[in-house]
Amino acid sequence: MTKGPVLIDLEGATPAATPDQAPPVPDSTMAPPPEGRAMLVLARLAARKPSLLARLFWSLLGALVGVAVSVMAWDFVTGLIQRSLVLGYLVTGLMAVFGLVLLVIILRELAAFARLERIDSLHHAASEALAGQDIDAARGVMARLTRLYRRRDDMKWSLERLAEMAPDQFDAPALLGLAEAELLGPLDAAATQEVEAAARQVATVTALVPLALADVVAALTANIRMIRRVAMIYGGRSGTLGSWRLIRAVMAHLVATGAVAIGDDLIGSVAGGSVLSKLSRRFGEGVVNGALTARVGVAAMEVCRPLPFTRLKRPSVTGLVKRALTGLFNK
Repeated sequence: MTKGPVLIDLEGATPAATPDQAPPVPDSTMAPPPEGRAMLVLARLAARKPSLLARLFWSLLGALVGVAVSVMAWDFVTGLIQRSLVLGYLVTGLMAVFGLVLLVIILRELAAFARLERIDSLHHAASEALAGQDIDAARGVMARLTRLYRRRDDMKWSLERLAEMAPDQFDAPALLGLAEAELLGPLDAAATQEVEAAARQVATVTALVPLALADVVAALTANIRMIRRVAMIYGGRSGTLGSWRLIRAVMAHLVATGAVAIGDDLIGSVAGGSVLSKLSRRFGEGVVNGALTARVGVAAMEVCRPLPFTRLKRPSVTGLVKRALTGLFNK
């Protein structure tokens, strides 16, 4: 009998790994890359369509609240008249003035919806004229476009040039391309400046304000303001409800096309986002939110523009963000 351990050699067995062959320990402190949480949340909330049950609920609730408020106001006024005739009629006059102001607000909202519908109809008519190579339809689009901008002092010179050069165009792409270059070129430049300003504001607030939900609130307010100003530049000035309609249309377009997701290639090409995310996650989130805001701005330009981009080039999101964030975040 032998004393001590017995070693048995197994053929084909894998030798035990030595310490130098062990895999590295994963870094638990490594944070995931920035994804633009504020803009993703905003896009999903704005693009979400309410269900039929939700619409029915809010409609019935609004009707019930309206009836309750009307009955309460009537009882209040009639009771006040019984107590004091002069004071009752004074309050009645104030309520009449309030109703008149409310009616004006409603009419303005309806006019805003009509302007947005006119822009949308003009855009579709131009697309159909270009697709069918219809010169008569293109002339109709140009006439409607002229009526849209004839009351604007800043468009008089462009309208005069368009009227002089339009008779020399004999096909739909040339005529609408001329209208786009003469009328929409300066408007595109102004809309681009609004988009850059909004992207800069969202990126700055996201990077410098560490409060919870502050980035979402900043993204919401900046995007609403940007979309309203872009619509105003192109002649589709919107009201409160019209602005929400525009936001839903823009966000639904972005969600449908998958443009709310942003890749590392764009982050790397814009102000060194990958390096910023390693140094400070807030800076990385700021770059991503700014880039997504620029994408929303480009989509807003496409939605609010009375003509599609044909002769003029659609603004590049990367170029917009580079100009907006130049000097804001150093590489």
